[in-house]
Amino acid sequence: MEKGLKEKTGNDLKHWIAEVKKSGLEKHKAMIDFLKTEHGFTYGFANFVVHKARESDAASHDAADLVNNQYKGKEHLKPIYEQLMTKVEPLGDDITITPKKAAVSLIRKHQFVLIKPATKTRIDLGLKLKGKANTDRLGDSGPFGSMCTHRVQLTDITDIDDELMAWVKEAYEKSV
Repeated sequence: MEKGLKEKTGNDLKHWIAEVKKSGLEKHKAMIDFLKTEHGFTYGFANFVVHKARESDAASHDAADLVNNQYKGKEHLKPIYEQLMTKVEPLGDDITITPKKAAVSLIRKHQFVLIKPATKTRIDLGLKLKGKANTDRLGDSGPFGSMCTHRVQLTDITDIDDELMAWVKEAYEKSV
């Protein structure tokens, strides 16, 4: 995006961040509209610049800090996350772990798992398992919408069992 921005506009990201900040606008949408109307940006480039200007994109933050911030006030859930990551690692060395502000995506060619500390008492594990029937434990995607097809609620480290890991492995294998 950054390289394309310079090619499309003739100015680098630093210039556009300064323009957005100089505008005095504070709301994300207002900043996007400013870049679109005043400078002819497409939505994609405008959104990219605004996220960079507001430092609201995941790349503007340290990955460990993003994960730690997700578990503030939910520290008792972090061992569940850590155990899950330990169990996912052996699936393959082609997994990209992408922490964001509210969740962690596990990506092979496509995202196959989304880990989100949803409440103070549970982690929602989103899985992409198209065509898989729901069970009592493997439910609808819930808050994940189209990002995942199913959701499993994790409240204890013992929830990371063979059944769960079989679903994770299946999602991994389908993400090619």
